Amino acid sequence: MAGPGGSLTRSGLRGREAELGELLALIASVARTGSGGLALVRGEPGIGKTTLLAEAVTRARAAGFSVGLGKADELHHVVPLSSLAACVLHGDQPLLSGDAFADLSRNQDQRIWLVERLAEAIEDRAGRVPVLIALDDVQWADPLSRFALKQLPARLRTSPILWMLAGRPDPAGPAEEIVVATAGRLPAVTVPLGPLSSTAIGQLADDALGAPVDERVRNLLDGAGGNPFLAVEMLAGLGTGEVSDDLVPSTLVVGVRSRLRSLQPGTLRFLQMGAVLGRRFGFQDAAALYGRSAAKLISALEEAMRTGLLDDDGDHLVFRHDLLRQAVYVDIPPSARKALHREAADHLVSAGRRPTDAVPHILRGALPGDEEAMALLRRAAEDVLPVTPGLAADLMTHAMELVPSAGPLRFEAGEQAIVCLTRAGRSREALSTGDRLLACRPPLDVFSRLQAALGVTLWNVGLAEELRRRAEAALVVGGAATAAGARLAALRVLALSRSHDLDAAREAGETALRAATTVGDREAHVLALYGLGEIAQNAGENAVALERFASLSAIDSTFLPEEIVAHLHMDDFVSCERLLLQAADRAGPMRQAMMLWAQGQHDLGLGRIDDADAGFATMERLEDDLQVPVQQVNGRVIRSRIALLRGDRDAAREHLVEAQKRLAVKPNPGNTAAVRFLEAVHAEDDGDIGLAVDKLRQVQQAGFFMRWRLLRDWVDTAIRMALRGADHGLAGDLAAQAEAHAERNSAVPTATGIAAQALGLVKNDLAMLEHSVELLKASPRPLVRAAAHADLGQALLAAGRRPQAVVALKHAHDTFAASGAHAAAARLQRDLNRAGAGSRKVTRQRPVQGWGALTASEKKVARLIAEGHTNRSAAGVLVVSPHTVNTHLTSVFRKLSVNSRVQLANLVMALPDN
Repeated sequence: MAGPGGSLTRSGLRGREAELGELLALIASVARTGSGGLALVRGEPGIGKTTLLAEAVTRARAAGFSVGLGKADELHHVVPLSSLAACVLHGDQPLLSGDAFADLSRNQDQRIWLVERLAEAIEDRAGRVPVLIALDDVQWADPLSRFALKQLPARLRTSPILWMLAGRPDPAGPAEEIVVATAGRLPAVTVPLGPLSSTAIGQLADDALGAPVDERVRNLLDGAGGNPFLAVEMLAGLGTGEVSDDLVPSTLVVGVRSRLRSLQPGTLRFLQMGAVLGRRFGFQDAAALYGRSAAKLISALEEAMRTGLLDDDGDHLVFRHDLLRQAVYVDIPPSARKALHREAADHLVSAGRRPTDAVPHILRGALPGDEEAMALLRRAAEDVLPVTPGLAADLMTHAMELVPSAGPLRFEAGEQAIVCLTRAGRSREALSTGDRLLACRPPLDVFSRLQAALGVTLWNVGLAEELRRRAEAALVVGGAATAAGARLAALRVLALSRSHDLDAAREAGETALRAATTVGDREAHVLALYGLGEIAQNAGENAVALERFASLSAIDSTFLPEEIVAHLHMDDFVSCERLLLQAADRAGPMRQAMMLWAQGQHDLGLGRIDDADAGFATMERLEDDLQVPVQQVNGRVIRSRIALLRGDRDAAREHLVEAQKRLAVKPNPGNTAAVRFLEAVHAEDDGDIGLAVDKLRQVQQAGFFMRWRLLRDWVDTAIRMALRGADHGLAGDLAAQAEAHAERNSAVPTATGIAAQALGLVKNDLAMLEHSVELLKASPRPLVRAAAHADLGQALLAAGRRPQAVVALKHAHDTFAASGAHAAAARLQRDLNRAGAGSRKVTRQRPVQGWGALTASEKKVARLIAEGHTNRSAAGVLVVSPHTVNTHLTSVFRKLSVNSRVQLANLVMALPDN
């Protein structure tokens, strides 16, 4: 609450003792427990948020915290990470060096990757001292900072890091989003600031004037309505004789305006130029907007600083409070404001600033038909698309409003808008934008480009048939000789990968690939290879799929997850692990959620069901964070099956319900078949075999390509289901598809072994079941081997060959038990009991709480963290994603009822076997 001559308070905060106490209690808790916390200070402009935040920061610093303090700016909210940068780059000991932050900025092209790097830097500091990151005016935070602030507090909740935010209740969006994202994950307090009492206002007056104030001044201060900033401004006016008995402002802005009346006209005009530029602005920029040299404005600057309206931080001029800027700004006529913002944009561009620096002025000053403004918005959208696609979509939507209703520029902007909207997950909006543009009957080449852009949107939302129809119609009129045509041809191939005639699809794919090579269009080349890979995978041609996806990954490394999964389908876990290691060591960004999908498939294949479950859970969280759901239905289907293997029917049912909800959002054939199969599994588990078989028939009818993708490793489950339901025709069909799959993949032990197992089940052929077990010895998949041994053991038991049956059943039991599939092991134990094999070690389900409740992976993570590892270094030891470590650690804290790494370390060190 500084006035013209310095601080207006000599005795600290007035009337905020209780609120400060809440913040100090949280500071002490974070320091004592070693776990994170979050505080939100909320109140109207001028109510004292900044002063309270500053006092809390001072107290935290005195308590040994490493502090990063920043302030968001209304006119910089489109600059990616600008708000959080102020927190991590400033202070006596910045959390990141300027060079390190610049390196992040240069390399950023994915939000998750960037947040992870920030988390590493902050976590590293918190390993030595507690950390406070404070951001004022959070309501103006840029989208990327908001995204990071929604992730980081929960991601780092096991470290002594306190997040302290201050903001207005309106707009409340950013602050509320951050608080909601952390709900239930770490201690959080919201500190609302209301009007100060008359007593506190009187104390402020005493502090400001250096002596007790008289009744006249106290009556005057009643007009401040308990707002400390307004009271300070009124006292400052009183000190210069500017406030009289009959001049009591009725609003904040009116109160602040009273400070401006004694200024020289030139000073007020200079302040108005600064107010247009923002709360923090460059002297040269304001001079240029004024149209005068900097030298001629020195006296105006001196007066503005002398009267306490501006501060100088060494690089920029700063309005001492945003209300001061607003009071100056609102006195500029609206039409003049628009013109000044437009001039400000031109000046910033000509001065070599980034497009994002000029965009806020464009948004406030550009008029329809302003082509330069539209071009600037398009450049800015292109710059921010990789890290803030939602902002890029908003910018392009605004650009479309500036473009004339017809003409080339509208179509060019529209094509870019479709791309941005699609990347932002706003697919329906992208489709409606594209269809409105197509209704304007664009030229043929533009028509093809728009349809190509919309083709990616249609593929993302699973509308393969609509994609095929549109691509074919566009190709009829435009051909494939252009880049847009080559992309359309490749997109048609993607659509055909979901058709029944995969031979025709493959031929179209080869043609599209040649066309892409001829025109030299990289995107068309990528799309064609992707389509050919999908076709091969849907046809069950694993080696061909691997060849296609490996070629694709070599061109575009973001498709590495597809290559990894293709290796898994070939039973090549060695290459898969090599690629996962390379991905973990890679410095650059990648599709983190899809890498987690690949890692989860790898862990599931090796029978590490706890790790697989954690990986799929983490993948879903990341997809939710990015609002780009790709594998959420399939992830929930697999997690439900894992829960059934463990014997956790409640969790299995929960996953089924969630899969059904997500299917309603994205009801493509693949998702539909996956959920129907899971419904069949649950129906059988509930004892309704008729419903189970009915659901299984629906899967078979959905499209034969789904059989390879969905039932590749689960066909034995489906056959047992069909046999229990006395549908021998369905069982035979399933066995035939397994045999056909094995013929296509004769070098894959899992494929040939499952085919033999399937035939043995359908024909009740003991020799064939024995053959399947022999074939599967070469398979790296323990759960598949265990299922084959279980089938063999039961068949041997039925044939009266008890000793051999016991050996097979024991092998299956022990394999399931080692993988954590306790329910499957328990069923086999019952078979062993019937065989008179005696009791084996009972595989009980893990308890809910305590060390025994932890999975093997969770115990490894707990020990590593207890030894002092960070999430990232622990991830390096375990060869998993730091995100997966965080998922494990969250579960560890919950099961052990600890709140910090210190508590965890103490508990682990006290274990008998440590």
